[in-house]
Amino acid sequence: MTDVGGAPMVAARGLSRTYGSEPSTVHALRDVSLDVRSGEMLAVVGRSGSGKTTLLNLLGGLDRPDSGTVRVDGTELTGLDDAGLSTLRRETVSYVFQSFGLLPSLTALENVGVPLRLRRTPVAERERRAALLLDLVGLGAHAAQRPGELSGGQQQRVAIARALAGSPRLLIADEPTGQLDAETGLSVMALLRGIVESEGVTAVVATHDQVLVSLADRVLTIADGRVET
Repeated sequence: MTDVGGAPMVAARGLSRTYGSEPSTVHALRDVSLDVRSGEMLAVVGRSGSGKTTLLNLLGGLDRPDSGTVRVDGTELTGLDDAGLSTLRRETVSYVFQSFGLLPSLTALENVGVPLRLRRTPVAERERRAALLLDLVGLGAHAAQRPGELSGGQQQRVAIARALAGSPRLLIADEPTGQLDAETGLSVMALLRGIVESEGVTAVVATHDQVLVSLADRVLTIADGRVET
């Protein structure tokens, strides 16, 4: 783990988020505060419905809290407008979800290059970066294959490579092994662990699997929308 000793990569204070209205209000998060150090891999664990996904969405700027603040790499998210949040998600934060989210008509190489295409990166540089990332996740030989020709574990590796295409500072992964068998899931988590160390990325990973938690630097347990201490 790389701890630069300065401000944390992520600093959340007093986060609360509710959905719906009385009498069916859901208190997804209740006054949650946490720091994530630069270069750290933090595992967020808890039962389904405990608030894990809500927390990750708030930390990554996909949702806004009802109260509290989130600072990512020195930027206060709660003060950003929609355009500012879009810029943050394009340049600083990247995501890996359990559903993979690959475009079925594109090859693995083209899927990895999508974030760079959105940045208008020249084709040659985009393809070079995408090829390097596929090599990093062990899929260099599968660059020309489409998602339907890949296993679930391979598709998730492509999704991880795509998430790294824009050189994010923060990687958020929500149940990235949820659709994978135990052995494949462990290999994907080990890959994420290696990327945190080799690429200097900070990662926040939500998972149900207690075996996978052992690969994290630190564990944060959520129950009923609160951090357990």
